[in-house]
Amino acid sequence: MTLGIDIGGTNLVFGLVENGRIRRKFSVPSFKKEATMEQTLEYLSEQISSIITRDTTKIGVGVPTLVDAHTGVVYDAGNIPSWKVVPLKAYLEERFGVPVSVGNDANCFAMAAYGAYPEDAKPEVLVGITLGTGTGLGIVDRGRLFCGANSGAGELCSLPYRGTMIEDYCSKKFFEGRGWDSKAAAMAAIGGDTAARALFDEFGMHLGELVCNVLYAYDPSHIAFGGGIAHSLDLFRPSMEAYVREHFPYSISVDHLTIAAFADDDFPVIGASLI
Repeated sequence: MTLGIDIGGTNLVFGLVENGRIRRKFSVPSFKKEATMEQTLEYLSEQISSIITRDTTKIGVGVPTLVDAHTGVVYDAGNIPSWKVVPLKAYLEERFGVPVSVGNDANCFAMAAYGAYPEDAKPEVLVGITLGTGTGLGIVDRGRLFCGANSGAGELCSLPYRGTMIEDYCSKKFFEGRGWDSKAAAMAAIGGDTAARALFDEFGMHLGELVCNVLYAYDPSHIAFGGGIAHSLDLFRPSMEAYVREHFPYSISVDHLTIAAFADDDFPVIGASLI
């Protein structure tokens, strides 16, 4: 039994995973912005204590930032102000006495998405893109997670874009900047609201720019979208794909690309249990 933990900017999600399936799960609000590192670690430990069992042999944690995959040290988590340098693996191993693995949350999602494909149809190169409070990327190359030399591979969402960075146009921040909640916008668009539909058309265009960058960098066979906004793939897919076909010069890469949404809330936790 593995305890998978997804540390997000909005919620912390905990799940006991056995044979790739969640046996028990719960979520709590994420850390308060003003909390110190010590307070966040104590809060995290309290939640772990409420779910961990004697049968738990490992803890896997996904975090929304750079991680040293060997030492389990977390660096500069933008949505957790006090997390500049956090020895998370060492802290949790000492506290709970079981092995701990720590990885970037988008890497965890990418591993879970890869695992969702049947054995005879595994992607050659899969890029997982999480669309939530922020935007993250994870790369699985022929079954192996590609993290780069410093576990920073896939941080394309920090690329400069329109005076800021592309993440601001490919996450909940885009909707908030226009006075919408992403879920409310999706419901309105499904109901036929023209302003909401136009909003998703614009969102798809910006996401198309990110997809072009992904194609240039990794030439994936598959792109898997996760996170809350992935539920709305049908709303932004037409404008996203139109943008990619217009702006990406190599049609063979686009023709051979498979795009799907894996919006099941269990995916980040299952992915954390796999790292």
